[in-house]
Amino acid sequence: MKKLLVCALLLAATLSAVAQNPKREFRGAWMHTVWQNGYHDRSTNENKEYLRDQLDILQQAGCNAVIFQVRPQADAFYESRLEPWSRFLTDGGKAPEPMWDPLEFMIEECHARGMELHAWLNPYRVTTSKSQRLPSNHIYYQHKDWFVTYDGKIYFDPGLPECRQFIVKVVQDIVKRYDVDGIHFDDYFYPYPVSGLDFPDSRSFSRYGRGKSRGDWRRQNVDQLIEAVHKAITVTKPWVVFGISPFGIWRNKSSDPNGSNTNGLQNYDDLYADVLLWARNGWIDYLLPQLYWELEHKKASYMVLVDWWNNHTEGRNMYIGQDIAVTMKKPDIAPSTEATQLRHKINLTRGAEHIGGNCWWPAYSLTENHYGVADSLAMDLQSTIALVPTYPWINSDKPAAPTNVKVSGKRISWKQPRIIHSPADAVKFVVYRFDSVETIDLEAADAIVAVTYKDKYEATEPGVYVVTSLSRVNQESDPAGPVVVK
Repeated sequence: MKKLLVCALLLAATLSAVAQNPKREFRGAWMHTVWQNGYHDRSTNENKEYLRDQLDILQQAGCNAVIFQVRPQADAFYESRLEPWSRFLTDGGKAPEPMWDPLEFMIEECHARGMELHAWLNPYRVTTSKSQRLPSNHIYYQHKDWFVTYDGKIYFDPGLPECRQFIVKVVQDIVKRYDVDGIHFDDYFYPYPVSGLDFPDSRSFSRYGRGKSRGDWRRQNVDQLIEAVHKAITVTKPWVVFGISPFGIWRNKSSDPNGSNTNGLQNYDDLYADVLLWARNGWIDYLLPQLYWELEHKKASYMVLVDWWNNHTEGRNMYIGQDIAVTMKKPDIAPSTEATQLRHKINLTRGAEHIGGNCWWPAYSLTENHYGVADSLAMDLQSTIALVPTYPWINSDKPAAPTNVKVSGKRISWKQPRIIHSPADAVKFVVYRFDSVETIDLEAADAIVAVTYKDKYEATEPGVYVVTSLSRVNQESDPAGPVVVK
């Protein structure tokens, strides 16, 4: 542990300049809707104004992806033919008045800012309290035999094939009808265990267990769901990525020699989520473990876990989930005198060979600038625009470069390559600015002035400009230009 601490401190000291502001980095923010009653209490126009403001602040803080919760508990923050509107948006499962579709709105607004939108769903959760009443058009009333009650809350039974099929249908419906960049599940698979209570799945276990242990059978149930969701996404829109943000501990070393040197709840044993298997089998495209602890937490050290996840990516992209309150309220460890652990944590992720970014929990704390986090990101640690990492196993082809790049006054415009609904389609563009032709360097993160889904850009200062295309999975084209803005 002492050796790891020394290495981490040396790393933090030496990487502050060279690892800061990489050209490619996932910079996400989780926007949850569960227990967020503000959406319900605001009017349609007030919600739109609120969300635009949230996205403006996230963009200013350097974020390039929003993970927006669209299915908090078997309900919808979008127009669904399968599930009712969310109680956190409207009453009784009814459509909002005036009518609007938050998912559609968020996709449009994120893309207008050059940001990705990942639709976040909770697969099994149906209610969040013992007193909650479901609207009359909920699937629960059509198939009560699909559901179980645990600790007074209702869940889909993961052991029933019918439940898996329905959840996959919900996912496929979103992917088919909306221009989402990703589908995202968080850490809620089998519910977090309650002391003295076992999950009531004896009926489905007796029918489908087929000689397996209860634990192995439960993991198999979740495995089958993840594999089926992956297949449904792939056959519908193969460029839509599928990401999981698991609880921060896969297994403790005391349970498995391959586990981390930690002592906490385990994905594999307690939530029945074998996330490493899903990555190894190619069923997911990124892992985003929630490392919500301080650097030297006694049971779950952030430093230990960053190192562990860096060594267990299983060939898929790896990003780290950051808790804003813990990160900003805790001072850095000696010999550093910084008042927060923000820089140290980001430097550790940027110095890790296989970790490609961070995600901030919750987005609302970032937009409210808790403890100055938005200022720190906007002015320093995320002060340049970053491209989202690529997903080469989906597609590694370069998209076609933009053509007919020209300047009219301060406006730079170009022609978008033809769209053929392929992962290699050129769907967004990167605009670079340089002082002269001799200084053109497309690896310079600080040269990026915009990522845009449009075919034009209004320059704010003179210089030499170059434009490239990005594919649906963020592969970059050859450059087009240069052109000069005077």
